[in-house]
Amino acid sequence: MKKGSSIFAIFFIAMLVILLGELLVVESVTCNVMELVPCAPAIISGQLPPSEACCAKLKEQVPCLCGYLKDPTLKPYVGSPNAQKVFQACGVTIPKC
Repeated sequence: MKKGSSIFAIFFIAMLVILLGELLVVESVTCNVMELVPCAPAIISGQLPPSEACCAKLKEQVPCLCGYLKDPTLKPYVGSPNAQKVFQACGVTIPKC
């Protein structure tokens, strides 16, 4: 095997491991809106900046946001202008649902 193809193979395997690890992390998220309780003060009152705990939970729950936005009970909170500000302050991009 040539040196160049060995390096490519190692790089390819490393990227595959990283991508599979990302997929496993996404699959392990439990979609529970109660996980966003640390964000309640910021979302309800617009209090910025949100806490570090809020941002951490929000980033963890990104795969669940579409489900929350489709839920008529949760949409008024998760889809509110204050929630949008919290997402932005935490650096979370709202998925296109």
